[in-house]
Amino acid sequence: MHILITGGTGFIGKYLIEALVEKGYHIWVLTRSPEKYNNTQMVTYLSYHICVQDLPSIDAVINLAGESLFGYWTKRKKKRILSSRLQATHKVISLIKQMETKPNVFLTASAVGFYGTASDIVFTEKTTKHGDDFLAHVTVKWEEVASEAEKLGVRTVYTRFGIVLGKQGALPLMSLPIKGFVGGKIGSGHQYMSWVHIDDVVLLLIFCLFNKSINGPINITAPQPKRNKDFLQILASVLKRPYYLPVPSFLIRGVTGEMSTLILDGQYVIPKKAIDFGYEFKYDHLEKALKAIYY
Repeated sequence: MHILITGGTGFIGKYLIEALVEKGYHIWVLTRSPEKYNNTQMVTYLSYHICVQDLPSIDAVINLAGESLFGYWTKRKKKRILSSRLQATHKVISLIKQMETKPNVFLTASAVGFYGTASDIVFTEKTTKHGDDFLAHVTVKWEEVASEAEKLGVRTVYTRFGIVLGKQGALPLMSLPIKGFVGGKIGSGHQYMSWVHIDDVVLLLIFCLFNKSINGPINITAPQPKRNKDFLQILASVLKRPYYLPVPSFLIRGVTGEMSTLILDGQYVIPKKAIDFGYEFKYDHLEKALKAIYY
């Protein structure tokens, strides 16, 4: 089986490729700098400018590429966040259009940011109304471009990621104050955090890859979101650090700018489709997930 991946050198991509290689699949990774990586018997790194004739028959395409959301959101940063996602997706769609035999499935990254933020709404895949902030607009445009694959007859799945927990990504940044003995709730602490362990991200992506009945949006989140104050208290307990010093909202806004919405504004997102299709989470409780990462 041959799988084409964008974003394969990123946090999620590395874990996913490792799992797919273990299953015996050959992975073709599109990257801007293929010369930085060494090809192996099972993984081949290619430029985005590759001709489709140079590829084998591709069974599945997974699109994970995109500029990191972390960093102060200047106009330039926001432009890169949007353009990196749209450009990579346009390129993948162009390749699919050129393929004589279309792939069986197209998994494309998205985000729970699609729903916007709210403190009193439970979001599931049945929520069709999108939010009205920057991230919501990014995900809407991102999914619109990806939807071209559906018109080509390819089963398309929009994987809406929550906060992915692992040794990379958001968790190292979130844990810094706690590790420095100055941890506490951020802002009001009442905002919900829809988290998911990296292992479940990988397992859910593979679950979507082979379950032919899954299409459209699917929330890649654990079934038990936590309020910020509870999340950080559990994190402090796992790290055996005190939890007593709240971080005021104005300080977060001053340091991170508009990106502060990722930290201060919450979403209660439930992975209803994954549950309905019978996926069993490896880490459905936060404490268990965090202990697996740190111990």
